[in-house]
Amino acid sequence: MAQKITLSIPDMLHEKVKEWRSSFNFSKMFQEALTEAIQKKEELQKRFSEEFDMPDIVKRLRQEKMAWENNYYKAGKNQGIRWGRSARYEDLLYVLHYEDTYKLIGHPDYKSYFQEIYEAHELGKYSSEGGVDHERKFMDGWFDGVNSFWNEVKEQI
Repeated sequence: MAQKITLSIPDMLHEKVKEWRSSFNFSKMFQEALTEAIQKKEELQKRFSEEFDMPDIVKRLRQEKMAWENNYYKAGKNQGIRWGRSARYEDLLYVLHYEDTYKLIGHPDYKSYFQEIYEAHELGKYSSEGGVDHERKFMDGWFDGVNSFWNEVKEQI
C-alpha cells in the first residue's frame, strides 16, 4: 500500500510544477530520486560498518568508474549535438570526415571552442593522473552527438 507524504517547495518551483504537471509523473520521479538517495546512504553506512573483501571493492569501484565515464560521454554527446546545430555545412563535413576526433581539439579552427568546453566540463582536472580516460569518453560522445545530428538532417539537405 502506498503512503502519502507532504512536501514543501518554493513558490517559484510550485509555479513550474503547475505548468508541467501533465508532462511528468512527479510521484514516480520523487520515488526514484528518494530510492537512489537512500541506497547511497545505506551503501555508505555498509562500507563503514563491515569489512569488504577486495573483489567487492573492485566491483563497486568499476561500477562507479563506468557511471563517471558515462556522464562524460553524455555531456560530450549533448555538446556535439549542440555544436552540430550551429555548425556551418562545410564544418560539419570536415569534422565528420576527420580521422581522429581527439586530435581535433588542437586544430587551429576549433582550438578556442574546445578550450571553452574543457573549462566548462573540467576535462583537464584529472589530466595529470594516469589511466583516466574521461577526456576520450567526452570526445567519443561529442563525435557521436555530431554524427547523430548529421544522421537526422542529411537526407533533408
